[in-house]
Amino acid sequence: MIRLLLRVLGERRSGPLRRTIGLMSLRAVAEGLSYALLVPLLRALLGGAPSDAWPWLGGFAGAVLVTSVLGYVSDASGFRASAEMSRVLHRGLGDHLATLPLGWFTPGRVGEVSGLVSRSVMEVMAVPAHRLRPLIDATLVPLALVAVLFLSDWRLALAALVAAPLVAGVQRWTSRATARQDAERARASDEAAGRVVEYVRAQPVLRAGGRTGERFQLLDDALHRQWSSGRRAALSGVPGMIGLTFSVQAVFTAILALGAYLALSGDLDPVVLPAILVLVARCVDPLLSLADLGGVLRVSRGELERIAGVLAEQPLAETERPRVPAHDGIRLEEVTVRRGGRTVFDRLSLTIPAGRRLAVVGSSGAGKTTLLQTIARFHDVDGGAVRLGDVDVRDIDLEELMSRLSIVFQDVYLFEGTIESNVRIGRPGAAREQVLAAAAAAGLDEVIGRLPDGWDTQVGEGGAALSGGERQRVSIARAFLKDAPVLLLDEVTSALDPRSEAAVQAGLDRLMVGRTVVMLAHRLRTVEQADLIAFLEDGAIAEQGTHDELLRLGGRYAGFWEIATGAAV
Repeated sequence: MIRLLLRVLGERRSGPLRRTIGLMSLRAVAEGLSYALLVPLLRALLGGAPSDAWPWLGGFAGAVLVTSVLGYVSDASGFRASAEMSRVLHRGLGDHLATLPLGWFTPGRVGEVSGLVSRSVMEVMAVPAHRLRPLIDATLVPLALVAVLFLSDWRLALAALVAAPLVAGVQRWTSRATARQDAERARASDEAAGRVVEYVRAQPVLRAGGRTGERFQLLDDALHRQWSSGRRAALSGVPGMIGLTFSVQAVFTAILALGAYLALSGDLDPVVLPAILVLVARCVDPLLSLADLGGVLRVSRGELERIAGVLAEQPLAETERPRVPAHDGIRLEEVTVRRGGRTVFDRLSLTIPAGRRLAVVGSSGAGKTTLLQTIARFHDVDGGAVRLGDVDVRDIDLEELMSRLSIVFQDVYLFEGTIESNVRIGRPGAAREQVLAAAAAAGLDEVIGRLPDGWDTQVGEGGAALSGGERQRVSIARAFLKDAPVLLLDEVTSALDPRSEAAVQAGLDRLMVGRTVVMLAHRLRTVEQADLIAFLEDGAIAEQGTHDELLRLGGRYAGFWEIATGAAV
């Protein structure tokens, strides 16, 4: 547990934790060794000159004072280490998540990431503040007391030392027996968190369907699985707790019987026996605390392993010798992409000349979104290469690559703040005149003009205060302001009403001028005006060419066009 904590924090950031461990260890050893004064103290009290006990009593009082001061200092250090750990873990997770491939952030990650930055970090923070001292006490205090026992009677000390592997073995068995249940409980908790987010987001759909009074079955099932897994995890630890308690009590009883036997047989000073029994009894308390401490430590370790697992995820590799593309044309060379155990693309090749527009059409599940993500390097390909300006995107500095790409998604996410702050994400240092020009080109100025607070309008979390069309115009204004030469469009207008669609499409038409464009399209006029059309089917390009060429071919695209035009009529 402690080694894993130090590894996750790293050498540079583990100083407060190491200091806390050192102080708590010193306090535990000091407490254990202080009990060495009990033997001469009790011998003096029970002997012929009780007044001789005063020096030993004073020494013992001094040892208790030193131990108390060390306890205060180490506890304060533990709370400081906990606060520092919170800062380090939150920042470390945030920095690392920002380097992971965008393809890693699937919808299923919502609950996992939410659980990591809240529940997992809180559990790990509790270790130095509340759980580290009992763990160290349960380890070092008994060992120090065994060392003291050797000074009094080596036989009793040896008996106590032999019992240590027994207690350690029971504790290890308990941990292994409950590890799987703890992992299941964590997975169920993440799923439940994701379902809660889904339930909140689905409120408009549920209410529109008149289901406000019904229970959401998916959420109910997830919460039930969370409860069931938590119950199984709790029950799985009961045999271990009973076994540990029985083992400790049995060892204590055996040492007590051995001490009584030695005293009765004359091999042990009866005056020393009470002191030894106090020492042995003091060993019992920290060892018994392991029964309760083991469960919470397993939970903390499980959460720490989840954090370590995410931090171990490999970021996108960056080249040591970055190259700069000579132009903005895109070429996919025999690209192979595998996702979720299946092959999405198998040796797919495609060329988009610089400054030209490619429309990608096809049925759902054909791989259109994956194609767009592959070009944007949301993840690296499993075979072949994606080239921008004849340079493999893996050989382009990530900042340079992202500076050449603008992406307008179908589902736009706006950060809580003003409209202006969201537009400026495209280029934070842009002049006010550039922001205004981008808004005018995107048709956002019309939205600004009719909002009471204009540019200072608060968009709400995720942009909830704006309509879908208004959010899209903010997104297009971002792209205008960024002014990247390559534009990727993810079926931008598919979920908009006709009026909003017309306004957004007008902004897109202006945005596409002079840029290399790859668009997932369903709008007939957008498809028809593309320089090149690729019909994607089952992860392969079934047909490609201009609109007129594909219609004359009379193949799959012609059938798609006939259905689309019939639906439009």
